[in-house]
Amino acid sequence: MSIESMLKKDGIEVINKIDTLRVNTIAKNVSTKICETFPQYHLNQNELFIKLCRLDMFRAKMPEGLAEANYFYKNTSIYFNEHIPDSDLEEFAIHECIHYLQEVKDKKNYLIRMGLCNYTEFKIYGLGINEAAVQLMSSKINAIPKEYVKYFGISFATISPSYYPLECCLVNQLAYLIGEDVLFDSTLNSNDNFKIQFANCTSNKVYMAIQNAIDDILNKEEDIVKLNNKILEIDDRNKRVDGYLSKIDELKNEISLLFMRTQNLIISSYFDSTFDKITNLEQLENYRRKLYTFKDYLGFKDGYTFFSDYYVKKMEELENKYNALEHGEFETSLTLVSKKESKIVAFFKALKKLILGKSKEEDSIYDK
Repeated sequence: MSIESMLKKDGIEVINKIDTLRVNTIAKNVSTKICETFPQYHLNQNELFIKLCRLDMFRAKMPEGLAEANYFYKNTSIYFNEHIPDSDLEEFAIHECIHYLQEVKDKKNYLIRMGLCNYTEFKIYGLGINEAAVQLMSSKINAIPKEYVKYFGISFATISPSYYPLECCLVNQLAYLIGEDVLFDSTLNSNDNFKIQFANCTSNKVYMAIQNAIDDILNKEEDIVKLNNKILEIDDRNKRVDGYLSKIDELKNEISLLFMRTQNLIISSYFDSTFDKITNLEQLENYRRKLYTFKDYLGFKDGYTFFSDYYVKKMEELENKYNALEHGEFETSLTLVSKKESKIVAFFKALKKLILGKSKEEDSIYDK
């Protein structure tokens, strides 16, 4: 099958090729921004520029509702929606340029890996996590401010309000727990460091479950886009339209349920596992802070109380663990802890009373 036929299969129709001077300008600016945003990866800006200059770029007609830009690895090209203003090409190019930098091919030029995503003969694994990770990197490079959004009844703060927002919310939770630098290292350099570290904190089974769930969310979102495009093709409202609308509502409910289940799995798997590894007071306090701050990364919907219930439970368990540590029932590196640290116990007790005494009020906060 020719490149043109492959593109048409995805609904992409080439209009014209972008001139070399414009491509080189985009390559220069993108390489500069990537290096300035992520200096910790010690990227060579000149080498990056030379590599990005090899890309071909085109304007094209693209399906409504899908990505505004698309990197096609078979001919090392980026296709931009014809509606994108020339001044905005660079912003959309960043995501696709990262995809180009990610790709790992075999000797026959077949794509076998792209960041956190693995390509096999029969199936692609980790596409959702990879797209979200690349989008989070792109949003940081483009300095997109945090915004509060609501999708499918789920409210959350994100730096990617328009592209893969639900996937980005979940992957941002993972990045908070394991480390953003680890996530972006695996994203950019196509290695398993992030997967291994998260699996070490939970299990490989849990990582795969989260990966598959995010893939499923991505696939269901694409199904909604396809159904919306079918509706646009119908001139008059009829039973087919009603059927499509009903299916869209069903998919939205499935996505919402899948998101909340995945979020709860991330919370319980990570914090249950790391709780058992606490052996001293410093680790205990770090754990408490990390769990408390996780609220800033959550997606909320009406009636959601899992995190607040889980938080209260863990605060009680932390108090018990503190008492055990203080009385020497665990080996601890802090053997010279002074009595003033008993304030932590008082803090836990006061916090528990506050939470338990105002549980209804707290639930209303988390339901927003």
